[in-house]
Amino acid sequence: MIRKLIGMVVSDVQDKTIVVEISRSVTHPIYGKRYKVTKKIAAHDEKNEAHIGDKVEITETRPISKHKSFVLSQIVETGHATDKLKEVEV
Repeated sequence: MIRKLIGMVVSDVQDKTIVVEISRSVTHPIYGKRYKVTKKIAAHDEKNEAHIGDKVEITETRPISKHKSFVLSQIVETGHATDKLKEVEV
């Protein structure tokens, strides 16, 4: 079964690579308190479509490089960090 994960893009600096942060809530086995666990996963983005702040879905695949075993399958929601400033003539 192929794993599909949904997370937020935290870095898109590298060429054809994005870093996705996956967060989940876990209950402590003894105390019962819920806490958040985050994990950063490098994913392959062939067309450099995703940007910082986007909510994306990544799918597990064969190893592409030493750190990349996931590929971008779709952009679920675009983030607010993609707004570009207008150029003003001086």
